[in-house]
Amino acid sequence: MTSLLDVDGVVWLAGRPIPEAPEAVARLRAAGERVVFLSNNSGPTVAEYLDALHAAGFPAGPEDLVTSAQAAASMLAPGQRAAVVGAAGIEEALRERGVEVVPAGAHPDAVVVGRSLTFDYHELARAATAIRDGARFVATNTDATYPTPDGPLPGAGALVAFVATASGRQAEVAGKPHRPVAELVMARFGTPRVMVGDRPETDGLMAGAVGAPFALVLSGSTSRSDLPVQPEPALVADDLAGAVDQLLAGALAQD
Repeated sequence: MTSLLDVDGVVWLAGRPIPEAPEAVARLRAAGERVVFLSNNSGPTVAEYLDALHAAGFPAGPEDLVTSAQAAASMLAPGQRAAVVGAAGIEEALRERGVEVVPAGAHPDAVVVGRSLTFDYHELARAATAIRDGARFVATNTDATYPTPDGPLPGAGALVAFVATASGRQAEVAGKPHRPVAELVMARFGTPRVMVGDRPETDGLMAGAVGAPFALVLSGSTSRSDLPVQPEPALVADDLAGAVDQLLAGALAQD
């Protein structure tokens, strides 16, 4: 069976492993579970993700990773042309799909917007203009914030909101909990045993989209003071280690 793990706020915070999370993943694997990392952060390339996971104590291969950039690319057809507001992970996923990456001023078929640390006003303005001129508007995700050890930082949703306001159009969203990433996960792994995440509005709804129980951890964007939450999780734990303790003790056996 497959355990689907959110990355940011579950296994690490901005690349720093959450205490006991590497050991928890190792225990899942030792118990025969397939561990798949699912991230709404579209910025890193696959190699960058795998290098960071390995450095943090989570060895994984490309077959163990699903990103919102890959989900966004799956929404476009090979041979189409797309402009990107975001980082290299989006461009890599588009090229692997056979989509040509072009400037926003080159009349793209779509504009794909994700989290970026280097955007500027003019780049966002050109993206909005391309969408007003008829380009499809695709967002890798709409997470408002990105969890870090020092608190939340702006997420992709902040850029998506800018482009939506400037273009007068709402985005089609690829990442958790939306249909494109759910279909990508189901096609590759079938129905997971569990979806472990820190955000009910993304991870909890994603669990429902793939027909899996939701395990909520309180090491990222949700704290104990936020409880109760909807959708209601099948189990709640302080962190991934606590969630794995419950899973291996048979907490979801009735499911």
